[in-house]
Amino acid sequence: MKLKEITSGSFNAAEWEAKGYELPKFDIAAVAKKTHEEPTWVHFGAGNIFRAFPAAILNDALNSGKYDRGVIVAESFDYEIIDKAYRPYDNLSLLVSLQSTGTIEKKVIASVTESLKADFQFADDWARLTEIFCKPSLQMVTFTITEKGYSVAPADLERGLKPVFAMGKLAVLMLARYEAGQLPITLQSTDNCSHNGDKVKAGVQAYAKKWVEQGLVPAGFLAYLQDETKVTYPWSMIDKITPRPHEKVQAMLAADGFEDNQTIITERHTYTAPFVNAEEVQYLVVEDNYTNGRPPLELGGALYTTRETVDKVETMKVTTCLNPLHTAMSIYGCMLGYTLISAEMADPDLRAFIQKIGYIEAMPVVTDPGVLNPYEFIGTVINRRLPNPFMPDAPQRIATDTSQKLPIRFGETIKKYVARGLDKDNLVLIPLTLAGYARYLKGLDDKGEPFTPSTDPLLAELQAIVAPLELGKPDQDFSCLRQLFSRKDVFAVDLYEVGLGEKIEGMVKELYAGPGAVRATLHKYVTAR
Repeated sequence: MKLKEITSGSFNAAEWEAKGYELPKFDIAAVAKKTHEEPTWVHFGAGNIFRAFPAAILNDALNSGKYDRGVIVAESFDYEIIDKAYRPYDNLSLLVSLQSTGTIEKKVIASVTESLKADFQFADDWARLTEIFCKPSLQMVTFTITEKGYSVAPADLERGLKPVFAMGKLAVLMLARYEAGQLPITLQSTDNCSHNGDKVKAGVQAYAKKWVEQGLVPAGFLAYLQDETKVTYPWSMIDKITPRPHEKVQAMLAADGFEDNQTIITERHTYTAPFVNAEEVQYLVVEDNYTNGRPPLELGGALYTTRETVDKVETMKVTTCLNPLHTAMSIYGCMLGYTLISAEMADPDLRAFIQKIGYIEAMPVVTDPGVLNPYEFIGTVINRRLPNPFMPDAPQRIATDTSQKLPIRFGETIKKYVARGLDKDNLVLIPLTLAGYARYLKGLDDKGEPFTPSTDPLLAELQAIVAPLELGKPDQDFSCLRQLFSRKDVFAVDLYEVGLGEKIEGMVKELYAGPGAVRATLHKYVTAR
């Protein structure tokens, strides 16, 4: 069983379906032909998340029979992905959905009709991209290039119309669209970063402004990019975990007789494969602001709404229903010796810890976006996402840059309690999380043995604050904690000014009582809560 058999027509569909593989329900060749002639969607970023999510929901739309155009993918960073993971398989891939039950679902994704290397050195590919950008039918360009992909380097701005960075290349292509008649289009980020549409806008316009200053392009080009009747930059919230190709999944596919199950590692250290494995749960909430129409991705589950609602969904996820739970369990998971988030979810204390943070302490100030139910969102996180045995995520990874995450993930909730005059006695486990951070910084696990805290720009500075503290000395001087918990850059508030500092100090003293104190303190407060 090989992917290329599907496009060659030499495969046995009944065999695939008997083994649980969902096959495309549309005419792949007809969709490819229609897309080549009248493209509507180009996507930058050929990585795993694209195939597992945007391409997959378009596949669902095509399967419905209510749409007839595919997506053209362009890669502007790691060109080996195109050569090794797309073209040898006629741009088909296998999506393996990792169920929390430990089973998998398998679906062939055939919505990608062309794969192109977005760089001037590949003349034919660049010419094809330019041709596509000049087509009136093109409706949107989307991106999964990670947050750093939107960066603008001063040196790149000086390269003129031969930039290296993604936003510079986009600007060159948009110049072609401008010259083709100032055709309308939407540039849509689907990267997991707040207000992501603004990052596209800032990036592409930075190049245009520089080129106008250098006299390389007319001022009208910048005006075109700034004209919201011509070009829009909607916000979106995307949420789906897509790990590297999983060995357990490879073994399951091999047992089926599916031969395209190898891992591909590029020179730029991208891990990919002809298949992509991803968690079953996914969310894509998008600001519905398009100047030239858009593909009907709602047929695959995308939610279209207002910019304000997208922002509310992001706020709900980041400050209440997902990110704070991740950080709380990562701090304590590291100290309790866990290396997998899914394993932590089998620990009754840790499971109850994050459940009560979400439902009891954060929920009174949750931002309800309306399009997603916060209670259901948390329930999905706790019951399906975090316990998923296929997810190789580790508390050590999530604990990276914790000092940068605490202000948003917990500080915002505390500020809302203060602003709304809510009873701060309701805050017990969130303070315990912050107290745990003072214990985590010591770099000693619950047995009193050293561990290496995850990288963090403030790690050395904050560790120096707790350096005087020792385990097993209840009468020692804990006054150094005031220097830590009064820092608004770390907690978004002075925890003493809001009336929580002394409570947290008391918890820290318990956590420093000696070996076993982390477990005992966690159990005590979780049980009492």
